[in-house]
Amino acid sequence: MEAASTDTCEKGAEVLRAEGLPVPKARVHFEVTKFIMEAGIKLGMRSIPIATACTIYHKFFGEVNLDAYDPYLVAISSIYLAGKVEEQHLRTRDIINVSNRHFNPGSKPLELNSRFWALRDSIVQCELLILRVLRFQVSFQHPHKYLLHYLISLKNWLNRYTWQRTPISVTAWALLRDSYHGGLCLRFQAQHLAVAVLYLALHIYGVEVPAESESEKPWWQIYSMDTGIP
Repeated sequence: MEAASTDTCEKGAEVLRAEGLPVPKARVHFEVTKFIMEAGIKLGMRSIPIATACTIYHKFFGEVNLDAYDPYLVAISSIYLAGKVEEQHLRTRDIINVSNRHFNPGSKPLELNSRFWALRDSIVQCELLILRVLRFQVSFQHPHKYLLHYLISLKNWLNRYTWQRTPISVTAWALLRDSYHGGLCLRFQAQHLAVAVLYLALHIYGVEVPAESESEKPWWQIYSMDTGIP
């Protein structure tokens, strides 16, 4: 079954084709997940539903060929499905209008005409396709709760001046968000990703965890014993 193409999704595909074919798959996934994140913010989605939408998208294209389906239609349907999975229900009409305005800045909301209903039907059909391809396994454990716990612990370890003068928390959250542009969410365990982005945030600002040199094991092993960080 092929997901039906739409004007809105084709407009998105043109963005990727602007510099000529072929477009590297990593570039496609980066641009499409960027769209998911931007659309999610405009729709008022929380961080977890947005992360779920990105994960659904990546997992789907881990099972099927990128050339077989319109990635933007899959992305829109992933947003719709993620809202259900994470109990932040979104109106299909809002998703369609936000997506349409993303590709056609300044455009008015779509009328409830044949084009609108065709796009709505495409989203619903694509949602069913995603569920079948993923065998209805669309619930995921995300790194967010781990990172929140780790940051609270780290804040208590560091002195107040170090914590206030370096945006470790903001940077770690930004790195975690950016990790969803690729398939890291499928390749690594949630707690490992949380430790990794925190480790990188500390490394960026040259912050050392107090008493680490005297301890028997590195700080990240206290958080997660089986991390692969050297």
